[in-house]
Amino acid sequence: MKISDVFKSRDEFDLTAGDVGKPLFYLSLPIVVTNLLQTAYNLADTFWIGQYSTNALAAISFAFPMVFLIISLGMGLAVAGSILVAQHTGADQEGEAEYAASQTVGFAAVAAIVLGTVAYFLVGDVLALLGASPDVLPLATAYMEIISLGIFFMFGFFVFISLMRGYGDTITPMLVMLGSVALNVVLDPFLIFGWWIFPRWGIEGAAIATVFSRGLALAVGLWIMLSGRRGVRIRPRDIVPDLNYGRRLVRIGVPASVEGTGQAVAINLLMFIVGTFSTPVVAAFGIGVRVFSVIFLPAIAVARGVETMSGQNIGAGKPDRAALTARVAAKTTFVVLAAAGVVTFFFADPIVALFTNDRAVVEVGATFLRYVAPSFGFIGIMRSYNGGFRGAGKTLTAAAIAVSMLGLIRLPIAWVASGFMGPPGIWLSFLVSNVAGAVIAYVWFGRGSWRSADVRGSSVDVADEPATD
Repeated sequence: MKISDVFKSRDEFDLTAGDVGKPLFYLSLPIVVTNLLQTAYNLADTFWIGQYSTNALAAISFAFPMVFLIISLGMGLAVAGSILVAQHTGADQEGEAEYAASQTVGFAAVAAIVLGTVAYFLVGDVLALLGASPDVLPLATAYMEIISLGIFFMFGFFVFISLMRGYGDTITPMLVMLGSVALNVVLDPFLIFGWWIFPRWGIEGAAIATVFSRGLALAVGLWIMLSGRRGVRIRPRDIVPDLNYGRRLVRIGVPASVEGTGQAVAINLLMFIVGTFSTPVVAAFGIGVRVFSVIFLPAIAVARGVETMSGQNIGAGKPDRAALTARVAAKTTFVVLAAAGVVTFFFADPIVALFTNDRAVVEVGATFLRYVAPSFGFIGIMRSYNGGFRGAGKTLTAAAIAVSMLGLIRLPIAWVASGFMGPPGIWLSFLVSNVAGAVIAYVWFGRGSWRSADVRGSSVDVADEPATD
């Protein structure tokens, strides 16, 4: 089988006509690979830092939720740009799609600079507030200060991926990510352990490798979009922020930022609960979260594919096809992730042992995975329907579901249950909240309130009206 038979470009399938399953597969598969490669950044850091020291491993367990929080604060712009590009593309409005992409890049650059600057000066205090121990705090702070300085590059590349996906091109970001990850994986041990001519930077070396690799990827991504060779094109004259257009991006993007930020805040608050336990528990939690980030890749990728297909079909005036896309995605990801849950349950110990030789960490991490594994399939359901909401421009609905699952279900259960069960109480909160989130998303999507959405700025512009979800 040729690679071209597996990865088909946008020119080879139509997102707004014909079968739903095949275009969703061809759109989502490169996103799976891209997200897998993106996760490889974290996995490479986790592996090499795990060989370096347990304290350093605990440090990036604290740092990861903070990185997620910083990126999430600005990711609403990327989501808004992706939705606008998708709907304009579905309506055959090429010029409007290009302008939406260009404006997204301009506003995203401003947001990244502001967020990175603020984060640099606050990371130490926030990590201390989260409960990082005296041995872990300096390491986590050093890592996060470098990451904060590189937020512009990291966030910028995420914007490139989102805009290309909205257009329907998921192959180009995958190829750029491949080169960037390869560079990061090679650099990690040299900078962490001081191999060859490099100094021994430890955990800071992992941060430097990540920022440098993402910066190079962003440069390539900007060149592709400016040249118009692939995907959606951006034009320098249109990158200068237009405040009027910015309001549209904000109306669509703020709820998406709330969704991502709410998830990040919940993870950081959960980290506060985890931080009350021993270092092996903290390290095991960090490993578990990274394992989830790999296992949930199909759900995340398919949800992004649903977002694009829903956006283009709503732009083309085909809401029934958008609904069918979400339903097919929910059924498929449930089956795939349920199977992954079975494998994870029975092989939890060797999975955790891939990242550390510390027996205490392996035992705690394996218990964590066994608690959560039965709920994996439900994650696919929730993410698929939330992708449908976002593609329709109903980003507030998606935010409400995600934040409710985490803030109103997971956190309270983790706080109360850990008081009398210990760490297993935290693990139980994941199981319950994942199932509850799937039920909420399924019921809400069935109401059909998203069908009237159209955020392109045409005569039917619900983004200009108060949100009612």
